[in-house]
Amino acid sequence: MGRQIGTSASTRGTAARAAGWVAPLCWIAVLLDGFDLVVVGAVLPTLQTPEEWGLGGTASTLVVTVGLVGMMIGALLVGSITDAIGRRRALIGAVASFSLFTLLCAVAPGPGVFGVFRFLAGLGLGGCLPTAIAMVNEFTRAGRSGRATTTVMTGYHVGAVVTAALAIVVVEPVGWRWMFVVGGLPGLLLVPVMLRHLPESAAFLLSQGRREEAEDVARRYRLEAPPAPRPRQDPVAGGASFRLSLLFTGEHLRNTLAIGVTSFMGLLLVYGLNTWLPTIMREADYELGTALAFLLVLNVGAIAGLLVAGAVADRVGARRAGIAWFAGGALFLALLSVRLPTVGLYALVLLTGCFVFSAQVLVYAFVSANNPPQLRATALGWSAGAGRVGAIVGPVLTGALYAAGLAFPWGFYVFAGVGVLGALGISLARAVRT
Repeated sequence: MGRQIGTSASTRGTAARAAGWVAPLCWIAVLLDGFDLVVVGAVLPTLQTPEEWGLGGTASTLVVTVGLVGMMIGALLVGSITDAIGRRRALIGAVASFSLFTLLCAVAPGPGVFGVFRFLAGLGLGGCLPTAIAMVNEFTRAGRSGRATTTVMTGYHVGAVVTAALAIVVVEPVGWRWMFVVGGLPGLLLVPVMLRHLPESAAFLLSQGRREEAEDVARRYRLEAPPAPRPRQDPVAGGASFRLSLLFTGEHLRNTLAIGVTSFMGLLLVYGLNTWLPTIMREADYELGTALAFLLVLNVGAIAGLLVAGAVADRVGARRAGIAWFAGGALFLALLSVRLPTVGLYALVLLTGCFVFSAQVLVYAFVSANNPPQLRATALGWSAGAGRVGAIVGPVLTGALYAAGLAFPWGFYVFAGVGVLGALGISLARAVRT
C-alpha cells in the first residue's frame, strides 16, 4: 500500500471540490444506463398491439435480444478500450454513443431499423457500467469498495424507477417514441460536463508509464500514492490480450470462472424480470398501469437493497453478502408465483427487488475488491460480458415461456432456480490479495 500524500488546507479544499465530480458524474452515467434496463419492457406491450407494430412472441424476443447482444460485445471489449484510451475517454464515449442511438430509436420507422439502433446503443451501454464502477473505485478510499460500488449502482435503479414512472404517464397518453427522446437527450447534455470535469484515473496513467501525472492525480484527489510498477508479470506490459488471458491462469482462474457463472445468473434475473415483468403480470390479468407499477416497485426495492447491501459487504465481505442476497432473491422469486392481494403482491415485489438486483451488484463489488488496478477494468469487463450473455438468455427464456403461455407462474419458478445457482456460483469464489 502506498503512503498518504499530505496537502495544504487550500489544496485539500480544491481537491475535495474536484473529487466531488467523479462519483456524481459516474452515478448520472449509470442512471442513464439504467433507463435502458426498463424502457424496452415498458414499451413492449404497446409495440405488440395492432395499432403499432403488432409484434408477436418471436419478434418481441428479437427486439429485446438485439440490444443485449450489443451490450455483451461492448462489455467484453471495454477492458481493451479503457486500457488503450483511458477510463475517462471510454466512459464519455460510451455515454455519447448510447445516448445518440437511444434518441434515434424514437424515429425508427419499423422493428428492423429499431433493432439496428438498439444494437448500436447496446455497444455503448455495455461499456458504460464496468468503466464507471472501475473509475469510482479508483477514486475511493481502501476498505469502502462495497459501498462505492453499490452506491454508484443505485443510479442504475434510480434510472429504472424514473423510466418506469415516466412510462406510466407517457406511453399511453403521448406514445412510446417519447420514451426514447426522454432517454437520449440527457446523456448528450451530460457529455460536455464530463469533458470539463471528469479526470483520468491514476491507475490508468501509471499503466501508461505517466507516473508523474499519476502522482499528481493522487495528490489532487487525496488518494494513496500509486505503487511502484512490478518488474515481472506486470499485466500492463503484456497488453490487453495478456491481461484477459491472465484472468484464466493461476490464482485468478477459479474466480474468473465462478464470477462468470454468477454474473450470468445475476443478469439473467435482472433483465428477465425488467423486460418481461409487465407482460407476465398482464398475462396474469392485471391492468397495464398496474403491471408497470410493479416494474417501478421492483426497482424501488433495488435501490433500498443496494443501500443495505453495500454496508453489509464492507462488514462481512462481498462474497458472503452475495450468497445471502442470491438466496434471498430465489426465495422471494418463488413466492411471486403465489396469487396474493394487490397490496401483498406489491410488498413481495419490493422485497424481490431488494435482493435480486443487489445480488448482481455485489458480484461487481467482489470483482473490484479482488483484482489489482491493472486488471480491474478487464476483470469487470469480463464479469459484465459474461453477465450480458445471461441478460440475453433471460429475456429469450422468459419470452419462450410467454409464447407457450407458461410465463405465469413458471417464469418465477425458473427465476428462483437461477437465484440458487447464483448463490452456488459466488460461494465458489475466493478473496485474493491485491
